[in-house]
Amino acid sequence: MISIRNIVKQYASHRALDDVSMEIEKGKIFGLLGPNGAGKTSLIRIINQITAPDSGEVLFNGQKLSQFHIGKIGYLPEERGLYKKMEIGEQVLYLAQLKGLSKSEASRRIKYWFGKMEISGWLNKKIEDLSKGMQQKVQFIATVLHEPELLILDEPFTGFDPVNADLIKNEILELNRKGATVIFSTHRMESVEELCDSIALLNLSHKILEGKVKDIRNSHRDGTYVLEYEGAKFSVNGNAPFTIVSETDMDGSTQLMLKLNDGSKINDVLQYMLPHVSINRLEEKVPTMNEIFIQTVSKPQ
Repeated sequence: MISIRNIVKQYASHRALDDVSMEIEKGKIFGLLGPNGAGKTSLIRIINQITAPDSGEVLFNGQKLSQFHIGKIGYLPEERGLYKKMEIGEQVLYLAQLKGLSKSEASRRIKYWFGKMEISGWLNKKIEDLSKGMQQKVQFIATVLHEPELLILDEPFTGFDPVNADLIKNEILELNRKGATVIFSTHRMESVEELCDSIALLNLSHKILEGKVKDIRNSHRDGTYVLEYEGAKFSVNGNAPFTIVSETDMDGSTQLMLKLNDGSKINDVLQYMLPHVSINRLEEKVPTMNEIFIQTVSKPQ
């Protein structure tokens, strides 16, 4: 859906984006990741046409991005922008009409969404009267009310307790199932693993990693396993097919973090250990997205 091609954005002496390209597939959830100051917000603002790139281009369904596409995008910014003194119902109606909905259609959808989010009784209140979590719900409704083809969500779970964070997560997944493409920017790597099909990682204005979440995690596998066994402490000798990284005493058992030696397979570990101990658990330790994020960003650029 979105092709980002060789984008450069300069602010005075600071280059926010330096020849950044990526492809965001239609109907998928795409994670836009990076540490603070990496260039994520600058790229999001360019896609939303809040600012323009100095060079490069963005294509929306194969067409050069233009004013026409604004109505097809729903944007939830990290810094929320609701009017504190305005009644909630009036405000969401106003924002929906800006996106091209008629008053009657907007009113119908507002009633549906406020009921779905369990805040129907708040239509006549002002934003300043709501908790931060309630404000987030209103902002989310304003973002999705016009049923955009592309949803851009910048830290959508900020301010939510676990129950409401789960509610919003399920709504994002439902909108995606109905066909919406989602760009999801967050520092919560557990949400990335749970929600995202693919990601791009920015750092210091450059894209340093891109691909499907599953493929990226698999590419960082390094033959590390966790083995938990019961029985007397077992001393590993030089013939072992693995090297112990760490050893932890558990409640009635021992946990080993081990790394396979070159040419060894997991079956070799079982054959070596089973004559001596009772194995409770043996599983590969595939790096998490959080570990990959830290490792990749920490590398010298």
